[in-house]
Amino acid sequence: MSDFARLEPHVVDEIVRICEVMLREFEDAQTTAAKLPDVRGFGDFASAQQLAAGYRRKASGTPESAIERIEQFTLVLTQLRDAFATGGEAFLDTEADWARQLAITDPDNGTGNGHQNAQ
Repeated sequence: MSDFARLEPHVVDEIVRICEVMLREFEDAQTTAAKLPDVRGFGDFASAQQLAAGYRRKASGTPESAIERIEQFTLVLTQLRDAFATGGEAFLDTEADWARQLAITDPDNGTGNGHQNAQ
C-alpha cells in the first residue's frame, strides 16, 4: 500500500477553490456572529438576566463560543487552503524533478547513465 496520494493539478485547484468559497461563508458567519452578544428583551428579572448572560457566553468570550469557533475554523481552513496552494506547487516542482531523474536513468532514451536494464 502506498504511503502517499497523488493529486492532479486540477484537483488541487478545485480544493483551493472550495476553500475560498468556504472562507467567504465563514466571513458571512463571522458578521452574523458578531451580533450575537447583543442580547435584548429578556426583561429585568434575575432569571432573565442570567439567561441573557448565558447567551452572551455562548456567543463570545470562551474558546467554545460561536465567535471564537468561527475564528478557529477560519484559521484552520486558511492554513489548509495555503497548504494545498503552496504544496500543490511544491508537489508539481518535485514531480518534475522526479521525471527528470527517471529520464536520466532510462537506458532507452539515449541520455541514460549506461547501466543495462536489470530484469
